[in-house]
Amino acid sequence: MNIQEYYRRRQELTEHQEKYRNLCSVCLQPEFGCYCKDLKRFDSRIKFVILIHPIEVKRRIATGRMSHLCLENSVLIKGQDYTANDQVNEILKNTSCQSVVLYPGPKALNLSQVSAFEKKQILAPGKDLVVFVIDGTWATARRMIRQSQNLTALPRICFTPQQLSQFRVRKQPAPECLSTIEAIHQLIEHLGPSVGFDLESREHDQLLFVFNKMVQRQLAFIQDSYDNPKSTSYRRPRFRIA
Repeated sequence: MNIQEYYRRRQELTEHQEKYRNLCSVCLQPEFGCYCKDLKRFDSRIKFVILIHPIEVKRRIATGRMSHLCLENSVLIKGQDYTANDQVNEILKNTSCQSVVLYPGPKALNLSQVSAFEKKQILAPGKDLVVFVIDGTWATARRMIRQSQNLTALPRICFTPQQLSQFRVRKQPAPECLSTIEAIHQLIEHLGPSVGFDLESREHDQLLFVFNKMVQRQLAFIQDSYDNPKSTSYRRPRFRIA
């Protein structure tokens, strides 16, 4: 093989090798889908501890991560069984905090069915409210709750959704199910006044603003793929050099 033939074959291989999208280091979206410019962080006066399942970490559209990027006083912790998780246990041991889990069930206090006075009674005087949020599918969330022995004794809270989820790019298992970011927004609606958050400021609507922008962008991508069908350029085609 002469040098010209070598360069020709190398060029052909380069043109047909796999091409990868550049991901934003913050939101982990491809550059064309990055939503960082739409973020406007705010303090909800509630500490949110978002426990994200490893499967959700790998999803490009992960509203738990999106919530964390919007909320100033929040942490995002990956795992499934948090029993021995040092970061979670450190939060639980903090005597200045009062922790609850946002998770529905017969033992959960339904915030939609109690008065404003009863909501205030959730938080003891002088305590900061910490809400653990389980970010995963319903199946993985059940396992996370069941396996994490340090969370089983915590009081549980829930609410009755007022409207259907707007997560139109992912199918919800039931009409009453919301995405993580929608659930956090609703929780702030219920408990914000109890911790001194001004609902009239509507700062928490930033959660839905970023979420809806992302959904609209994804729907536009889907529509474009229907209108302009073409093979993807991000995978190697079946190509063979003789």
